Amino acid sequence: MTKNTDINKADFDYSAFKKKAIKDLYLGKELTGKNGVFGGMVKDILEAALSEELNQHLLQEKESFGNDVDAEFALNNRRNGYNSKTIKAKDSAFKLNAARDRNGSFEPNLVKKGQTVLTEELDNKIIALYGLGMGYRDISSHIDDMYGIEISKSSITAITDKIIPKIKEWQNRPLEEIYPIIFLDAMHFKCSEEGKVVSKAFYTVLGINQEGKKDVLGLYLSESEGANFWLSVLTDLRNRGVNDILIACIDGLKGFPEAINSIFPKTEIQLCIIHQIRNSIKYIASKNQKEFMEDLKLVYKANSRDLAEEKLLDLEEKWGKKYPLPIKSWNNNWHNLSGYFKYPPEIRKMIYTTNAVEGLHRQIRKVTKTKGSFTSQTALEKLIYLAIKNISKKWNQPIQNWSLIIGQLDIFFENRLKLDLA
Repeated sequence: MTKNTDINKADFDYSAFKKKAIKDLYLGKELTGKNGVFGGMVKDILEAALSEELNQHLLQEKESFGNDVDAEFALNNRRNGYNSKTIKAKDSAFKLNAARDRNGSFEPNLVKKGQTVLTEELDNKIIALYGLGMGYRDISSHIDDMYGIEISKSSITAITDKIIPKIKEWQNRPLEEIYPIIFLDAMHFKCSEEGKVVSKAFYTVLGINQEGKKDVLGLYLSESEGANFWLSVLTDLRNRGVNDILIACIDGLKGFPEAINSIFPKTEIQLCIIHQIRNSIKYIASKNQKEFMEDLKLVYKANSRDLAEEKLLDLEEKWGKKYPLPIKSWNNNWHNLSGYFKYPPEIRKMIYTTNAVEGLHRQIRKVTKTKGSFTSQTALEKLIYLAIKNISKKWNQPIQNWSLIIGQLDIFFENRLKLDLA
């Protein structure tokens, strides 16, 4: 305690500070902030504390070595001036002169080597702004306006890079053993890579667990969307603990159903009806699109599979000669398109499109829309991860009618679910 008092007297003139603080308050200065009354006090106290830490280190070093062979090295250690660095605090930034030793063995605890931010609060603020899609310039301007701190692009990058270990941990976390329903889809971004702008596909796996809660099961990036890469995604899910998936809702990517069933052979595939409609309408002349769609609705909105197949035959008879490609596509994919007909309305409504995952993509796009292209794949991963974490904060309740849906699924997929009925 005596030492701390001595340090304060030697390195921090409290009386002089008190007089100046009172004067500044009468002049209308703020307590904190860039030019606040207490701005200089933080710097002086930190420097005094670091100086005392070094004194204690030198003393303990000499006492601990004793007659050791390195004793001479320790005994010759002494103070060796200061290292200056700019420290960013919540309300200000200042140059800190941190005491150092000759041997370089001193590791301060209060402000560690390499540390440039005094508290995590500012880091968290910057990461939060980055997660909202703000660019480096906007973040820098916001921090300067709010706290009077100038922060460079490289500093923002270094701060946001702190979440990379969290991303890796999240990507490799264990998953639940059973997911009744999953939705799989991809979205595309532009990234700079080796001086070129390339396309990157972000593979999304949105799972619904047995409690009816949504969860993004992973973050996967590849140069393009393809069944082969989806195979590696599904293998990763398996390796992380997923043993069974009841229904997988996907788009019409070629080879996708086969890729799923090679890893999860009992999983039922449901192709997205909306994707199928979009792909079909591309081949219909604009003058016939309205009439064709009215006939097509009789197929996918039928009350039963038998009725749907009857209407599909009518569709083929009316339009097959004029537009053979879309009719052929419906026939070829019918097995994976028509699975939803056997379910009650609650399940049918949920699985016949990939709207759940497309809704997630729309929310991610709101965050990424300001980015023409990303500076790197890492920058893209960071922003997508933060966007997902922000979006998923709202996923704290089961989806609507889940208690009814899970009961129905338990009947259709007998002995596949592991429900806690206690």
